Amino acid sequence: MPGKTLIIAEKPDMGRNIAAAIEPRARNMRTHIIGQHYIITWAIGHLVTLAEPDKYEDRYKKWRFQDLPIIPDSFQLIPNPKTKDQLKVIKELAKECGEIVNACDAGREGQYIFSLIQRYLRLSHPVKRLWISDLTPETIQQGFAQLRDGSDFDNLTKAARARSEADWLIGMNGSRAFTTKHQVLLSVGRVQTPVLALIYDRQKEIEQFSSKTFFHVQATFRQQDTVYRGLWQGDPLSDRKQAEQIAAKTANKPARIQQYDKQDKREYPFKLYDLTLLQREANAKYGLSAKKTLDLAQSLYEKHKVISYPRTSSNYVTEQNIPEMHKALSALKATDYRPLVEQAKAGIVHVGNKRICNAAKVDDHHAILPTAKKAGALSTDEQKIYDLVVRRFLSQFYPPAQYLMHTVWTEVEKEMFKTTVKEQQELGWKVVYENETRRKAQSKKQSSSTDNDTSEDTEEEETATPFQLNESAPVHSEQTEVKEKQTQPPKPYTEGTLLKAMESAGKQIEDEELRDVMKEAGLGTPATRAATIERLKAVGYVQMKGKRIDITQKGSMTVEVIRGAGIHLLTSPEMTGHWERRLNEIARGKAQDSQFMDKVKEFTTHIIQKVGAQSKVEATAFGEEAGSRGKGKGKRTRSRTTSSPSARKSGQTAATNQSTDQTSRKQTSGGPSSPSSSKSGDHLSPLAPCPRPSCGGTIIQGKKGFGCTHYKRGCRFVIWKKSFNKTLTTAMISRLIEKGSTNKLKFKHEDGTEFQGKLILVDVHTGGLKIDAVD
Repeated sequence: MPGKTLIIAEKPDMGRNIAAAIEPRARNMRTHIIGQHYIITWAIGHLVTLAEPDKYEDRYKKWRFQDLPIIPDSFQLIPNPKTKDQLKVIKELAKECGEIVNACDAGREGQYIFSLIQRYLRLSHPVKRLWISDLTPETIQQGFAQLRDGSDFDNLTKAARARSEADWLIGMNGSRAFTTKHQVLLSVGRVQTPVLALIYDRQKEIEQFSSKTFFHVQATFRQQDTVYRGLWQGDPLSDRKQAEQIAAKTANKPARIQQYDKQDKREYPFKLYDLTLLQREANAKYGLSAKKTLDLAQSLYEKHKVISYPRTSSNYVTEQNIPEMHKALSALKATDYRPLVEQAKAGIVHVGNKRICNAAKVDDHHAILPTAKKAGALSTDEQKIYDLVVRRFLSQFYPPAQYLMHTVWTEVEKEMFKTTVKEQQELGWKVVYENETRRKAQSKKQSSSTDNDTSEDTEEEETATPFQLNESAPVHSEQTEVKEKQTQPPKPYTEGTLLKAMESAGKQIEDEELRDVMKEAGLGTPATRAATIERLKAVGYVQMKGKRIDITQKGSMTVEVIRGAGIHLLTSPEMTGHWERRLNEIARGKAQDSQFMDKVKEFTTHIIQKVGAQSKVEATAFGEEAGSRGKGKGKRTRSRTTSSPSARKSGQTAATNQSTDQTSRKQTSGGPSSPSSSKSGDHLSPLAPCPRPSCGGTIIQGKKGFGCTHYKRGCRFVIWKKSFNKTLTTAMISRLIEKGSTNKLKFKHEDGTEFQGKLILVDVHTGGLKIDAVD
């Protein structure tokens, strides 16, 4: 048997980094690198994938419901046609070597990438495993000095394989079942479908939210040179007159401090970054998408080698990482961060500091850290991500911020006002973010002065100047004011807030054990969440409006159709909780992958049975042309779970984007036949009874509007979706019909100024609307 060892890295950059560390004089042969002891080559992502159904039987080339479920006895593997030449290179190189080192990413997905190559090429070599968290030469060399036996990771391989094959069964069968039943290309997946349901449910919460007006009474008090504000304490005020009476009663009156408490408060640095937290902050601060942030972090890790492995779910480090952190801190002295490094206290970061060092909370990889390598020429966006990582890292070497909390209860005319003042004493770690904190404070100050009617009052005021009161000295109420407030609906998701929701998706699960699993796992993994969001965009389920994620008509109807079939588990995080619990047990050798797969096959069959019993929903309900099978302007994308042969012939897949621009469509005199698309009426859920006297019909949603099922009998009631430059939702229509008006909405005058108003149903015979302005 040949004597050299073949190293298979996950990507070319990783292979070159490894070669530079252990075989610096090796020859670069483009597809591999030859050294004295090692031959280093690489995958390019997934070189091998699971075959699509038509590779099993020709009849699966056509999507037919009667052929479902498709459950292979054993899953076939096929090379990725774009990278098959590199697979051939690995095959030939393996013939020259007696041992293989798996140097793919240290995680479940990296383990699976290597396993697919090993299985497809039928490699029988002894295997060692390189398991490292960054690509600096020192770490690589240390990793090769501590190579582990490949068999140590057999259970992780089984878990990775089970996850992939189970996703194939659910995605392939679910997508084909719903697509062939409803004749619209629909994409279904274990993770993407519950994430879509999160967005759908949030949108429904917003649509159904009824804003309520309430009032705050705020008083300004003076004691000698100290001026402070307090909020009236009592039951919520919904009556302006009552609020004004309290304000008048307490204005320009003597007052007294009834109670005055002081308490020391410490604020510790935020946790080190895991990938999801980094993506969330990059989205909030810079508007970067989750995918963009992941790509930038991956570049900082692979190309520049200035941060550790980014696809981590941990915010902690192990004892072994503490010396590395001190080394990275010293290296940052030679950078623009020098002033912050000089103020840092190295002694704060040690193995006994459990806020930082906690091996029990580190799985495959520790938190994202800067390495000791100096950053060279970074792009603007790379610098933004690097700066986030470095500042979060540096903050760990600073003491906590210290405050003195003042809580004052001031009584005037037997009415009580509460004041909370947060007096800054030591900035501590916030020095690292001092400029940013100053900008936020200024922005908040400007916002509060220009948006008093909608911003939420807080009882807490922060000050950097000393705050002093004499509890026994008199106080005077200088002025009072009444502020009108509105309860606010939940905010639409951004990518950042959706990532947080995916991470904590299991909070509503009743099963305590599943809830614990979901605390650790959530929906998807840090490495896959960005791809899930991109997938929802690609298949036309969501679209971006600035930073906001909007669900499309197709996305909304997809959730309703899946739930309507009685497969609620597909739209719930609960299934992922079940899966992750079992996969974790398989990875630890405490559960059998074969038993897990048997359960998945049972659920796959259950999906087909439920969809088979469902009534067909017309394409127009999804925002598609009747009989279109998902035609649109979207570009062709490859998907092993949803692309159909008939769609591929016309350059379409389930990722086809739909056009949502309906503003150019004209209102016709043909009654509601256009909005309800006539034939679809029998299959759509009713919104409300038709309000036209003696009609007896039902209002349903069509492609362009909401019309009556009795339009053929002469009912001309119709409300168009695009009315007064607003897109009306089903919740708005239901309220219009049942109560005669919508909740308060925002409109624009011709000059562009905004005003608030309600839509009023003024004609129950035709659906005529008007705007009623609201002060």
